[in-house]
Amino acid sequence: MEHPRIGVAMAAALLLASTASQAQQRAETVNGRPNLNGIWQAMNTAYWNLEAHSAQALEEFWELGAIAAIPAGQSVVVGGSIPYRPEALARRDEHRANWPKSDPEAACYLPGIPRATYLPYPFQIIQGDDDILFVYAFGSANRPVHMSDHLAYEEVPVDQWMGWSNGSWEGDTLVVEVVANDDRTWFDRAGNYHSNQMVVTERYTLIDDGHMQYEATIDDPVTFTRPWTISMPLYRHVEPNAELLDYKCVEFSENLLYGEFLKEPPN
Repeated sequence: MEHPRIGVAMAAALLLASTASQAQQRAETVNGRPNLNGIWQAMNTAYWNLEAHSAQALEEFWELGAIAAIPAGQSVVVGGSIPYRPEALARRDEHRANWPKSDPEAACYLPGIPRATYLPYPFQIIQGDDDILFVYAFGSANRPVHMSDHLAYEEVPVDQWMGWSNGSWEGDTLVVEVVANDDRTWFDRAGNYHSNQMVVTERYTLIDDGHMQYEATIDDPVTFTRPWTISMPLYRHVEPNAELLDYKCVEFSENLLYGEFLKEPPN
């Protein structure tokens, strides 16, 4: 069960969406803070692998040719590599060996933070007078960023797919601390993962009207030897008819999840 305060925050944020978002879409500030309203998207290959990787084939999907190949990509991890503990790295390798069935994305589970930010789909920020709502195309995911109703990890009743987000401003940077993260989410399609002890500290810094710098620091002593950070630019959609379209993917995952129980299992 989600915390009851989430419903109140989301209702308030959705109300702001209908009253404030359009009017303030291109305003320079919202209540003296940088205006982050808009539809944003990452333009990189972090969704495949946060670390640097070469282009490669997915041998079991050879019939799709280049469509099912992994594109090469540069690391978005500051310093280049993720500092796994040895036993955690072995588990990461198990995830990778069992991909794609092992990937929560394949099952249309909510992506978690920070993965939701750089999936190959846009997301929308709805910023008003108080709480800020993040809405994601994938799986109809969303999360309120609580600007005043902050909870510590031990105060959140259960771990949540999208975590519990405490927001604040440091100058012109929106800082979001995300706690109570469900350990069933991954960072990418390469099997990189975390425990439920992970705390994510996000930083959103507006560069200009069309660009924002995103950073997320991962602190999870169960899985990693030290905190580490990813960094990337985000781009605002500027086309006149830009809107966030839902990617309701549950029905596409039913055969994967329940195929063996169907009267006519898929081939």
